[in-house]
Amino acid sequence: MRMRWHDLCFLHWRVPAAVLAPLLPPQLTLDTFDGDAWLGIVPFRMSDVSARLTPRVRRIADFGELNVRTYATAMGKPGVWFLSLDATQPLAVRFARRAFHLPYYDASIALGRDGDGVRYESVRTHRGAPPAALAVRYRPTAPSRRSEPGTLEHFLTERYCLYAPGRRGRLLRQDVDHVPWPLQPATAEVERCTMTAPFGIALEGPPLAHFTRSLDVVAWPQAVARW
Repeated sequence: MRMRWHDLCFLHWRVPAAVLAPLLPPQLTLDTFDGDAWLGIVPFRMSDVSARLTPRVRRIADFGELNVRTYATAMGKPGVWFLSLDATQPLAVRFARRAFHLPYYDASIALGRDGDGVRYESVRTHRGAPPAALAVRYRPTAPSRRSEPGTLEHFLTERYCLYAPGRRGRLLRQDVDHVPWPLQPATAEVERCTMTAPFGIALEGPPLAHFTRSLDVVAWPQAVARW
């Protein structure tokens, strides 16, 4: 799959490892940085989403997305574990749930520019799903740069695979390719956030925020993670 991500903001909070670890399958080890586990909420917009070598269909290729995630490793490969993903494109939601075994949900998302910043609002609309919503304003505060290995920013963002639950207790891995993140320090004003309520997680204090204006991404087919 090929795609482009726009106006993306990493919003991160420290969360006790004892709270996050039970949400992972046994094949994954929760990652920590200097003893702290982290939970991320990532609002953005996707465009040009399509299988490689196929034409882009704008009606189904451009949509808002919002994910809740934490970080884990299997077989020495650090990656992302998604607790939930919300999107405005119903076909994408159903395809991802069935083909990629990811916890996608229907949502109504409004995203607009405010100068060099972004206004973002999401409300989950998926039938039978637990309610969840986010209203946030964010903007970059400095020029972009690549994170240095060993830093917290690198730990949180430079991950090139995602893990998902497979059938019969298997763990699936999907690799992604893109240039290193062009991160900008950012400020974020969270007006409403209930995205972690379904997991019984209360977020405390303002988030650590990083912004990226756009990024081109390639996602490869899923495969069973083998030991």
